[in-house]
Amino acid sequence: MIATLRGALAEKRPGRIVVDVGGVGYDVQVPLSTYYAVGDRGAEVALRIHTHVREEALSLFGFATRLELDLFERLIGVNGVGPRLALAVLSGIEPPALVQAVRTADVARLTGIPGVGRKTAERITLELKDKLPAGAAAGVEGAADGTAEAGGRDLRGDVISALLNLGYQRQPAERAVEAALKRSPGDFEAALRQALRELAG
Repeated sequence: MIATLRGALAEKRPGRIVVDVGGVGYDVQVPLSTYYAVGDRGAEVALRIHTHVREEALSLFGFATRLELDLFERLIGVNGVGPRLALAVLSGIEPPALVQAVRTADVARLTGIPGVGRKTAERITLELKDKLPAGAAAGVEGAADGTAEAGGRDLRGDVISALLNLGYQRQPAERAVEAALKRSPGDFEAALRQALRELAG
């Protein structure tokens, strides 16, 4: 099993990165908090890895912090929550806010995440309330370096596309992006983060 990866960041897009380790590219699915933290292409990255093995595939899920990995592994232990939904949860809410939502049984906050219905949110809060990682209360921010390769791209379209890929509906995504760009013009990662805040309401 692969437990960690260290190498150069070869590709990067919301939800997925490729890490070049000695000439071998590892395709790693990541939450947005990790996506923000890994820096730009060419940067050296070190990830904690959860290796998910199925009959037809081997998937790698990567995390910048121990808290993210711990939360992910606890989420996939919840009945009805698989790796992709667990990743969606960590992409829809930052780790400290997830810990708070679980501790306060904030079902409404969790159901705002694409793919999380009321029953699933209730199971998450019920099953995880007493299983949160030690030290989770301290909070860990998925820090971004504030840089992005927005360049001459259509920033609005890129952010909307990222939100659609994360499972949000087009109309709410477009409204959130419009509001976000008024606050964070010209920077993809800042705009995406702000749009997610707008969607979280």
